[in-house]
Amino acid sequence: FLYAFREREVILDLFDMLGGGRMFPLYMRVGGLASYFEGEKGQGVDLSKDFMTTARNLVKVLPDRIAEYERLLTKNPIWLARTKKIGYLSLKDAIDLGVTGPILRAAGMKWDLRKNRPYSGYQEFEFDVPTRTDSDVYARYEVRVEEMRQSVRIIKQILENLPPGPVNVDDRKIALPPRTELYTSMESVIHHFKLGTEGFKPPVGEAYAAVESAKGEIGVYVVSDGSNKPYRVRIRPPSFVNLQSLSKIAEGLMIADMVAIIASIDIVLGEVDR
Repeated sequence: FLYAFREREVILDLFDMLGGGRMFPLYMRVGGLASYFEGEKGQGVDLSKDFMTTARNLVKVLPDRIAEYERLLTKNPIWLARTKKIGYLSLKDAIDLGVTGPILRAAGMKWDLRKNRPYSGYQEFEFDVPTRTDSDVYARYEVRVEEMRQSVRIIKQILENLPPGPVNVDDRKIALPPRTELYTSMESVIHHFKLGTEGFKPPVGEAYAAVESAKGEIGVYVVSDGSNKPYRVRIRPPSFVNLQSLSKIAEGLMIADMVAIIASIDIVLGEVDR
C-alpha cells in the first residue's frame, strides 16, 4: 500500500498544477476547465509549465511500478489467504443492488460508461475493460491493477494527441473571463463579479449526467426552475451505493475479514455519510 504513495504524490502534484489543489483540484468548471493548453506551452489560470514533462515522466515509470506492486502481492501466500474466496458477491446481487465500477466488473459484468456510453472523447481512445468472474476480494484487486494499466494506456494517447487552444466556452455570462482580460476590459470585470456573486441562470428543465470514476458511476441529476439556484440536485455516488452490498458480501465471514472486504469496496466515508 505504502509503495503506491510514491506515485500518488506525483499524481497529486499534477492535480495541483492543473487546478490549484492536490485533493480537490476543481479542474472541471461550468463552461470548460480551469486551465488550457497551447501546444507544448501551458497557459491558463492555474497551469504549471512543468505539467507535460511531469505527466510524460510519470507514464514512463508507471508500468514498472505497477509490476512492482504485483510482485509484492499477486502471488504472496498471505495476500492470497486473506483475499481469495473472501467477500463473494453474485452478479445478480450486484445488479440488483445497483453496484458499479470494479466490484461489478469483478463479478463478470463488462460495464464501463466510458465504453458503453462514451463521453468527453473516450470513444477516440483504445483501451480495454478488465473483468473477472470470481467476484471476491482478490478478483477486485486484479481488476483494479489492470485498470491502472489501462489508465496509463489512455493517458499516453491523450498526451500524444492533445490539441492546442482554449477549452472554455466564449460566453462571459457562463464562463469566467481570462485573468488577462480583467486588466483591460471593464465588461470582463463586471462579468467576473456577476458570475462570482450571482452565478448564471440556466433554462427551465432537468438533466442527468453520469461518468465512470475509479470507484464506479457518479451521476448528477439537476432540476432548474430558471433561477440562479437549482430547484433540485441529487448526486448518485458510487461509495454510498456500493457499500449497500456489504450485507451480502460479508455474510457468514469473520470480523477479521472486514478490513479486506471494505477495502475491496473502496469507499470514501464522506461520500457515504447521509
